Amino acid sequence: MPEQGDIVLIPVPFTDLSSQKRRPVVVISNDVYNRKTADVVVVAMTSNPAPVDYGFMIASTDLEKGTLNRPAKIRVDKIYTLAQSIVVKTFGRVNPATLDRVRQTLQDLTAKKP
Repeated sequence: MPEQGDIVLIPVPFTDLSSQKRRPVVVISNDVYNRKTADVVVVAMTSNPAPVDYGFMIASTDLEKGTLNRPAKIRVDKIYTLAQSIVVKTFGRVNPATLDRVRQTLQDLTAKKP
């Protein structure tokens, strides 16, 4: 069962459904939710360094478990609910400070703006 903060690989289909590619995501749903349901709530990760309003870069130093091949961007504006059964593997876990940053960025995304 994935835990909050885990970085997991999931298969993502191409838009024409001709194939799929494994992509990393960060589990943001809490462990109680993950135990009680067959789903997990995740945010996307990408190696694209282009600036976005609701994303930030991380490196292996931001993990408490595992390593990254290269720096990655967590995209809090790309939120998905996925079946736990499609998780291919877990290859890391973000540290508590990074998880707090995800929460803060998500709060910024959902905050009322004038």
